[in-house]
Amino acid sequence: MVQSPFRFTLYLLGKLPSAYFAGVRLKYADDKQAIVTIPYKWFSKNPFRSTYFACLAMAAEMSTGILGMMYTYQHQPAISMLVVKLEANFKKKATGITTFTCEDGEAFRQAIQEASASGKSTTVAARSTGKNKEGEIVAEFVITWSFKAKTA
Repeated sequence: MVQSPFRFTLYLLGKLPSAYFAGVRLKYADDKQAIVTIPYKWFSKNPFRSTYFACLAMAAEMSTGILGMMYTYQHQPAISMLVVKLEANFKKKATGITTFTCEDGEAFRQAIQEASASGKSTTVAARSTGKNKEGEIVAEFVITWSFKAKTA
């Protein structure tokens, strides 16, 4: 899914249409990190001439969630994943493209492995940092994901 931009675009249209129309785009993902962008445009802006906080949250969530999805995809037994907590800290107005990076791939791998082995719920508090084109931090999110092996 992540290797094909076309298939990922179809996934967004089918499963997360608001993220697609807001302009959330996956720029890079591997087993360690994911990079997602959100532009400042008509669909993502607020009355204060900046990117709406919910659109920033969508991009931050995707930068963390894609790492979880990579490790749960076709996993046996199947693993469910769910956001259980979100913390945000806004530093600057987002007035252009904001790039969110999450580098917690290893924490996701370990938590999912533990959930699979134990059958118990595990969590990952993943940090996603959003920066503007100048490299200044616009927002920081900590999104806590829960993972649990599905029972038959």
